Amino acid sequence: MGDDFGAKAFGNRFMVPTLGRDAEGRLDDQPLDLVEISGSIKWFDVSKGFGFIVPDSGLADVLLHVSCLRRDGYQTAPEGARIVVEAIERPRGYQAFRILSMDLSTAVHPSQLPPARTHVQVTATSGLEKAEVKWFNRLRGFGFVSRGEGTEDIFVHMETLRRTGVAELVPGDVVYVRFGKGPKGLMASEIRLGDEGDPPNSH
Repeated sequence: MGDDFGAKAFGNRFMVPTLGRDAEGRLDDQPLDLVEISGSIKWFDVSKGFGFIVPDSGLADVLLHVSCLRRDGYQTAPEGARIVVEAIERPRGYQAFRILSMDLSTAVHPSQLPPARTHVQVTATSGLEKAEVKWFNRLRGFGFVSRGEGTEDIFVHMETLRRTGVAELVPGDVVYVRFGKGPKGLMASEIRLGDEGDPPNSH
């Protein structure tokens, strides 16, 4: 089950703010069919309000909603963290109902995550140039930055961010980017946030 599942699954069927409270109420009246699942956090986006767990058992990814996370005393779920949950089966797969434990010591820094096998690598032909984020969608895994009016947009893949330890880009952010020619246009090979210093352009 890929990341696209998250975008589709969180329709009215899943994004019900009172899910945890309602489920707890039903638990008092009749037992829920809960399954204990151990695994690791695949990714979690606080701004989107959900993420996914990769079960050790080989089951499909388990949905983790922010309401469940915070109800059980957690603010976020870093990628790579070990987690044990009780999950309930939904029409599109399992969803975490209760967090039993989370081991943050196993969380992986974004820069340590391996690049996706499907990601096209590009060789930089530019120096480190200043640009502004036009838009970025973490769920879709890519976005674009611009060096200014009249210039070609530069495609930025999520894996490029991960290699340099950047979690996400926000429209309007100033960044510094090295780029080259990809199959469909300019692509970033390296990106740095503007607050990491203002390096001069180099060619």
